[in-house]
Amino acid sequence: MTGVQVVEVGPRDGLQNEPEHLSPAVRAELVRRLAATGLTRIEVGSFVNPTRVPQMAGTEEVVADSDVPGVTRSALVLNPRGYERLRDHPVPEVHLALCVTETFNQRNQGRSVEQSLAEVNDLVRAAHVDGRRVTVTLAASFGCPFEGKVDPEVPLDLAHRLEAPDEVLFADTIGVGVPSQVHALLRGSQDLGIPLGLHLHNTRNTGYANAYAALEDGVAVLDASVAGLGGCPFAPNATGNVATEDLLYLLEREGVSTGVDLDRLLEVSQWVTDLLGRELPGQLLRAGIAP
Repeated sequence: MTGVQVVEVGPRDGLQNEPEHLSPAVRAELVRRLAATGLTRIEVGSFVNPTRVPQMAGTEEVVADSDVPGVTRSALVLNPRGYERLRDHPVPEVHLALCVTETFNQRNQGRSVEQSLAEVNDLVRAAHVDGRRVTVTLAASFGCPFEGKVDPEVPLDLAHRLEAPDEVLFADTIGVGVPSQVHALLRGSQDLGIPLGLHLHNTRNTGYANAYAALEDGVAVLDASVAGLGGCPFAPNATGNVATEDLLYLLEREGVSTGVDLDRLLEVSQWVTDLLGRELPGQLLRAGIAP
């Protein structure tokens, strides 16, 4: 079985919610170590206001110090100011996001969902003019920390109103989703005719079940974060993403070819764990690869 890309988001979505503020040099080293495992798509940082997300200060330096042949680097931007900062740097893939509920979007991006949708569509066009590929993530597609459960029709409607992104991901930002929601979102958006993916958190231990369910629907992309780092700083109690090494273990045991050296990835997970000085959510590092 082939066809699923794992996008490593640890250097951005992973570190942005950790209490430690790692220097740009250390974050660039993390990108290089991850690239050496065979991961080919890595989100290296975000061009956001460093006063709001100080963990992402100096993303320009991370980009300058982390170029690895054969690896597509991406970065998150949330508004036109962020895109202007990204524009002068060799980042071929832009990640855009909007929250599907009004309360969360106002808290996260300071505008209404409709305003964010219009802005995202403008940024998609600008990035395409510049020759960049664009992924749009619809945050809180499974549930909102402020408004509760989200009807799948809400993110599906927004997905169909996006104007020509290269890829759409549905994010379980607070880790409340279950497989039936995965099926509803992926099957309800197949008519878009573009790669579809999921950004999963394992807050309530459903992240890997959701990833497995997504395989049944031919998911193209799964985000993951080394050692299970991260969460959303603007979503209360949003704990870590699915751990990259744990997800890859599942995929490979299910016959999905990933091209990643799992032993080397575990070494990176151990390096990050030692760097932060505390146990992280990933399970495979503790349990080991089964014989």
